[in-house]
Amino acid sequence: MNPEERKTLYETAELVQENNNILRGMRRSARFAVIWKIFYWALILGFAYQGYVMVQPYLNAMIQTYTEMQKNLQSIKDVGSKIPTLPSSITNILKK
Repeated sequence: MNPEERKTLYETAELVQENNNILRGMRRSARFAVIWKIFYWALILGFAYQGYVMVQPYLNAMIQTYTEMQKNLQSIKDVGSKIPTLPSSITNILKK
């Protein structure tokens, strides 16, 4: 092997080593990014779940109140239908 080929071979080996170091760094960065994204979404989902757990009793109370209000309104409507209609003579008097 002549000196020129040897020099080219060493330069190639240095470039290969440099590329290998760069690629390892890129792979490490990609792994860190994946781990960070998993942590990020786990944190977001954890806070969302905790918020739901904290608000759930209030939501249940609101739903129960709404249901009771519907029942009360229906019973008021039922009372109106249970009252007998006024005789036509009384309604004529009231209209005057």
